[in-house]
Amino acid sequence: MQIMSAMHWPHSWRPVFNPMRIHPLIGEASTVSALQPLHLAPLPSRLRWPTFSRHLLPWVVPVGVLALWWLASHRHWMSPQILPSPDVVWNSLLELAGGELWDNLWISLARLVRGVAAGTFIGALLGAWLGSSRRAERMVLPTFTALAQIPTLAWTPFFMVCFGIGETLKMAVLIKAVMVPVMLHTLVGVRDAQPRLHEAASVLRLSRAQRLRRLILPAALPSFMAGVRLALSTGWASLLAVELLASSEGLGYLMVWARQLFMLDIVFVCILLIGVLGVVLDRGTGWVDRRLVFWPHAGVAQLQRQRVGTWQERALAWALPLAGLALWQLASSHEWVDPNLLVSPWQVLQVTLAGLADSSLLMAMAMSLQRTLAGLVIGGLLGLLTGLLLGLCPRAERLLGPSFSALRQIAIFAWVPLITAWFGLGEGAKWAFVSMAAFFPLLIATQRSVAQAPAQLTEAAQVLKLDLWQRLRWLTLPAAAPGIFAGLRLALIFAWLGTIGAEYFMPSNGGIGSLMIGAQQLMRMDQILSAMLLIGLTGNALNALGQTLEHRATRWRHA
Repeated sequence: MQIMSAMHWPHSWRPVFNPMRIHPLIGEASTVSALQPLHLAPLPSRLRWPTFSRHLLPWVVPVGVLALWWLASHRHWMSPQILPSPDVVWNSLLELAGGELWDNLWISLARLVRGVAAGTFIGALLGAWLGSSRRAERMVLPTFTALAQIPTLAWTPFFMVCFGIGETLKMAVLIKAVMVPVMLHTLVGVRDAQPRLHEAASVLRLSRAQRLRRLILPAALPSFMAGVRLALSTGWASLLAVELLASSEGLGYLMVWARQLFMLDIVFVCILLIGVLGVVLDRGTGWVDRRLVFWPHAGVAQLQRQRVGTWQERALAWALPLAGLALWQLASSHEWVDPNLLVSPWQVLQVTLAGLADSSLLMAMAMSLQRTLAGLVIGGLLGLLTGLLLGLCPRAERLLGPSFSALRQIAIFAWVPLITAWFGLGEGAKWAFVSMAAFFPLLIATQRSVAQAPAQLTEAAQVLKLDLWQRLRWLTLPAAAPGIFAGLRLALIFAWLGTIGAEYFMPSNGGIGSLMIGAQQLMRMDQILSAMLLIGLTGNALNALGQTLEHRATRWRHA
């Protein structure tokens, strides 16, 4: 009766648990009560200061950057056209908030909502169908995966020739960007539902509707929500890219218009707004995910490659692409579609072989790969070092982590007008953009891998009295290797995507992206499709290279 609930204990004392007082065989003081009041004295101010400074550290970098920006603009270290002062940006924000900013924002958000809704619906239906039918998966998934190797940005010139630069173009790009991650994640969720649940459903004799509502949907929902979250981020970035390329309204158009007039204060306002929207979209989807998926579930599975065994299965895998090629050739030969829009497969093959023979395609691809490699080395190395710093030093993570998280929410293509204004259209601007695209994947992967390393490694380093270099070489990096190489593979893909985008927005000095933009302006659909074919093959090769490096670097963990 003397034991009080923890909710009613005074704040001046709390129970002390002493294992030596639990049993007479364990300690001598077994007759002493296990609950003993503990009087807590107020913490001295010098001990409370670290807690207070912990809340101040995340603001040090933004305030420092703002102060340096203000000083550079007022001391005229750079031209006001290149670096407008913070007060000019603030006044532009207030002026644009009178109507023009919200009009363009509403147009972009309306496009995003329509495209995400349509792409999610199509991707969910297709993923559920492929996940529930092994035959459909073997027949459709190889072709779908091959087409998915071509980035959404590489489809843009093709869509521009087919649909013009109106709203249909934006919807096509958004649906393509959203449909792929939603379909793949839904397929994994439906296909990899726990077999024991299926056995339980068979024992309970659930109907097809009950099995769908009580088994399939709950099992697939975590993976589906992960796909929606990724699709929303990808769709938002793709929308900004297509608005920068071909649009007369929207946030992307507003940024291009301001860049052409060298009104970079408006560009800064748009970047700030895009960052705020990125945070809102990410937090919003996270909140919806937590509300819908509230039960324990395993981690999201990966899409596994199906090894095709029998010749019937091989024939089934080739049935769809061969049927598509036959239909394509038939439609082209009978001119069911405008010949300028739909050239024959044979013509695309001839253009590809001719480009390889005269080295024009090879030179363009080599130049693009060179930019990809340079950006990957610069951005990847910076991301790796920064991730190690944030993962090893909690104080550095509190100081720099929130700022990097805020910058990560800004879609990568939103930086294009600012980079072109500061660096021009040359190689420096392209390298800067590709490096930025490769920076964040390695930063996030390295930081998380190092921070989540087992605590026993730290204890081992202390016992062995290892210095920092020995700790990194023998303990930290080997433990974090799987995550780091997964980030490297993702950084390689992002660098390749950034290279195509840089060549779109900075069409100079050649490259496969510049070749596609030139072919789009000349309505040369054969050259566009030929370049898309090479981009898809290159993307597949880069993905395979990343997987091989990851497997070889971490094979000792699976021995």
